[in-house]
Amino acid sequence: MATQMKAPPSTKGEIVDVGYAYKHLVDRVSPGGRYIDAETDVDSPWVPFGDSAAIKHLAFDVRQGIFSNILWMKGPGVIGTHLHRGTIVMVCLEGTVRYLEYDWVATKGGLILEVPGESHTLVTEHPDGCKLFGWMQGPIEFYDDNANLIETADVWWMMNHYEEYCREQGIPINEKLYV
Repeated sequence: MATQMKAPPSTKGEIVDVGYAYKHLVDRVSPGGRYIDAETDVDSPWVPFGDSAAIKHLAFDVRQGIFSNILWMKGPGVIGTHLHRGTIVMVCLEGTVRYLEYDWVATKGGLILEVPGESHTLVTEHPDGCKLFGWMQGPIEFYDDNANLIETADVWWMMNHYEEYCREQGIPINEKLYV
């Protein structure tokens, strides 16, 4: 029988110095923890992604090729066939969504895991569309109806998508998004 780990009780409502031996290095080079408000446009605006979708960018990590965002499909629609070159973790925040290539439908609170080398076509039939929180690593290749590569979206594409929109709209670029 596995031993069940229990969190130690604590009644101390203040910072506890754990005495980490390398804290001086962490303090010197770490960008530190941060909070990004995803409910409002204070930290990141909704950036159009085609005619009926938008992306709220939440994090860009150029060292690991990771980006995080919320994809909002504003009504029934399709995000074209794409191939992942890295791992994708998504949570359905609102509505429902599925891939044409699978027999499941993700609902609110559902976890979607994707592995490198898979291609699929994202579809929502929900009248209000869907919102998906994503934590993505590596490039995503988008293909047309004839399997011709039309765009590669990676951390650099996502940063440019965000920054160009901010410049066009006169919105300051939020440095908190860069980890």
